[in-house]
Amino acid sequence: MSALLKTLNNVEGAKKFNTQLPFECIKSVLLYSFVPIATFLFWWIASHQLWMPAQILPTPQQTWLTFLELLQAQDLMNHISISINRLAIGGLFGIIGGLIFGGLLGLSQKFERYSSASFFAIAIIPTLAWLPLLMMWLGIEEGLKYFLIFKAVFIPIALHVQTGLKEIQPKLKEVSYVLGFTRHQQCLKLIFPSVLAYFFIGLRIALAAGWTTLVAVELIASSEGIGYLMVTGRQLFQLDIVFVMIFVIAFIGIGIDVLVSWIERKIVFWPHAAISAQPTSKKTKQLWQPGIFPIFLVILWWIVTFKTWIAVELLPSPQNVFYTLISELQSNGLITATVESLSRALQGLFHGAFWGIGLGILVGNSSFLNRLVTPSLNTLRLIAIFAWIPLLTAWFGLGDLSKIIFIALATFFPMFVATSQSVKGLSQQLIDVSTVLGLSFRQRICKLILPSITPAIFSGLRLALLYAWMASFGAEYLMGSGIGIGTYMMTAQQSFDMDRVIAATILVSVLGVLLAYIGQFFENKATAWRRNHG
Repeated sequence: MSALLKTLNNVEGAKKFNTQLPFECIKSVLLYSFVPIATFLFWWIASHQLWMPAQILPTPQQTWLTFLELLQAQDLMNHISISINRLAIGGLFGIIGGLIFGGLLGLSQKFERYSSASFFAIAIIPTLAWLPLLMMWLGIEEGLKYFLIFKAVFIPIALHVQTGLKEIQPKLKEVSYVLGFTRHQQCLKLIFPSVLAYFFIGLRIALAAGWTTLVAVELIASSEGIGYLMVTGRQLFQLDIVFVMIFVIAFIGIGIDVLVSWIERKIVFWPHAAISAQPTSKKTKQLWQPGIFPIFLVILWWIVTFKTWIAVELLPSPQNVFYTLISELQSNGLITATVESLSRALQGLFHGAFWGIGLGILVGNSSFLNRLVTPSLNTLRLIAIFAWIPLLTAWFGLGDLSKIIFIALATFFPMFVATSQSVKGLSQQLIDVSTVLGLSFRQRICKLILPSITPAIFSGLRLALLYAWMASFGAEYLMGSGIGIGTYMMTAQQSFDMDRVIAATILVSVLGVLLAYIGQFFENKATAWRRNHG
């Protein structure tokens, strides 16, 4: 009798599950599609009610017809294939380089001491800030585009690989030593699994950065590709072409991101380890070590210019650049431009980080919000930020407001991705303990979530700072000149004054080192509880 009742209960449970399954599927589809459908309806109403002129906000029908015309003419597919080829080549080298360099930074304290300052100084220089120099050295052909995409992908990969290596629990290292693991076994069973989750976070951010850089360089210096079609539509006030390109970039970006996420789920199937204390090194830091590499580069630069291996018009001597830098600083022109750019970048960074961290915590804690907004936010994240410039300038003008909004959009996504992914990856054991202790939502935020995700937040903040600088330069290049370091460099490049271009680049890099040290200082203060003195 008991077996019969058990069988009947199982049958009833299966029936209930089968009746609930379609409802759950419909509910999930409605949640995922709510934000896109609402946005489309708003676009439809706004364009048909002429809330904005048709040249600024084309209708969905006109955008669809333009897409069909470009598709039939084969222009769209040709430009897409060119852009994807550029991203693939530059991105592949960026991933390989980031893995190698990030591995060296995370595994070798000596290498980190010698090279981290120079690395962050180069990383903090916005991608567009390299354009005046690289256009003179590499021209505007494929080499320029490959190099800029390489840099955009290289930095997030290196940063996250370094973070992953530093987050390996010391007790696990001790266990590997006790078990007598060889170096190969340590890499295979400890280092590789620990770094892989961080690598995929960096990879997703790197792909978004690669897309952004691809469109940016094609907007400024290209006669082929997606960005070229976009800038053509903007210049001719055919914003239907711009909208088509936005959707194309989103569609391809979603495909790449879905593929990376699928690979991540297949590979990273083990639970995330709980955050642990990190031992404090007893070695005294040598302040002169970070300066070795920059000094070597200056000496090499002096030899190259002294021997005139490169024309002085392309690479002026260090002495001339130094005198130009001092002269420009004394005249206050360079200082004023730098302060203006820095002010806009920090304002945009503050707003982007505030909303990115806040929304990331909420989405990471709520499966409902995750299903409601994450697909749409991931879609927007994969659209190159420079594609929105025509719309932002039309809606908010050419003043500082549009520039700050643009910078905030650029910095929001790295903070949101880093925060939400870290919250989702919290140790299930710690979550269970907080539930048993009956912690309120506020207590969970303050005592569990924020301390646990602090390393990821600061890792995202470093990238957000880089994106703030990049967006600040992009705003000055593409949203009206105004006052700023990007405008200063652009004016100097147009007059072939390489002394001023390199002087401004050096100032930006020095400022980047200072900002990196400030960020590291606050990170050490915020994570002081994780270090012991054993």
